[in-house]
Amino acid sequence: MSDICSKCGLPRDLCVCEAIVKEQQRIRVFIEKRKWGRDVTIVEGIDDKNINLRELAGKLKSKLACGGTEKAGRIELQGDHRERTAEILVEAGFPQDNIDVE
Repeated sequence: MSDICSKCGLPRDLCVCEAIVKEQQRIRVFIEKRKWGRDVTIVEGIDDKNINLRELAGKLKSKLACGGTEKAGRIELQGDHRERTAEILVEAGFPQDNIDVE
C-alpha cells in the first residue's frame, strides 16, 4: 500500500497538496545590480516550507546555464534571466498570473 499524505489524507500518488501550494504563491522575479555593474536575477515569494528551493534553484540553473544560489528564502541567479525564469516557473507548475516580472 502506498504512503498516505499527512496533510490531505490521500495516497501520495493522488496528493494535491503541492499543486494547491503552488497556486497560492505570489512570486516576484526582478533584477539587482551588484558590484561592478553585474546583474543578478532574484526570485522571491516562494514558500520554502512546502517547496524545495534547492531543487528548484538547481533546475533553474541547469536550464538557464548560469550560476546561482538559494539563500534566505529566495533564489539568486547570475545574469539577467527574468523572462526565461518566468517561463520555466510556469513549466514547473506555477500559474502565470501569480508571477510578477519587474
